[in-house]
Amino acid sequence: MAHTELGGRIAVVTGASAGIGEAIARDLAARGAKVVVNARRADRLAALVSSLGEANAAAVAGDASEPAVVDRMLDVARERFGAGTREADLVVVNAGRGLAGSVVTSDVTQWEQMVRTNVLGAAHLIRAAGRRMLKRTEGKTGHDVLSGGSQDIVIIGSNVGRHISPFSSMYGSTKFAVNSMAEAVRRELGPRGIRVTLIAPGFVTSEFQGVAGYETAWFEEVKQRIGPTLTPEDVARTIGFVVSQPASVHLCDVLIRPTRQDYP
Repeated sequence: MAHTELGGRIAVVTGASAGIGEAIARDLAARGAKVVVNARRADRLAALVSSLGEANAAAVAGDASEPAVVDRMLDVARERFGAGTREADLVVVNAGRGLAGSVVTSDVTQWEQMVRTNVLGAAHLIRAAGRRMLKRTEGKTGHDVLSGGSQDIVIIGSNVGRHISPFSSMYGSTKFAVNSMAEAVRRELGPRGIRVTLIAPGFVTSEFQGVAGYETAWFEEVKQRIGPTLTPEDVARTIGFVVSQPASVHLCDVLIRPTRQDYP
């Protein structure tokens, strides 16, 4: 039986062509939300929309670090599922890329793109979504800012953005930046009725490791040592719980690890 706790919500999920992003989109749709999915791989998005049903999902292909793409996905959410007037009220800032290695050892040619995606792309989406969400509470004060229902910005961080690891320190530095951004925006927007939640997963098995350049043998050893590792569905289920809380309840900061993970 489908859940209905997110019925009436309009969601946007970036990085939704695979892994955590795809799992989040599926979970939110299963809970009753309408979902706009974004990633660069248009064919994967089309398959996801077909699976969820065009009445429940729409795709906007493109680079989530580009402001024009950010605006387009939010516009599609409003026009397709908000009758041209209601903005997305559940935005998941998930698009990102990893990078194996430290400040000393990582591939310097990958730094700029990673920072642009993980930090600047996240900032563009948080800014654009936050500004649109503020229109719902404009002119309202006190308890009235919650009268229109829940509004959520969920930001995907990482364990290594909270606990310093010398072995993935360039990637970790971008997630430290996201942590800071999330808490600053929470303090700015929370009093105005918009919840901002940071989700910081530990080891999750997905295509992330291969794209980031981690050695297969190393990750297999990690899985044997600390497994079972998390699945994308574990992260998605956690987010579903967070955003299903009453508008007056805010789970601000969630760090989720495999039970046997000791470090970081």
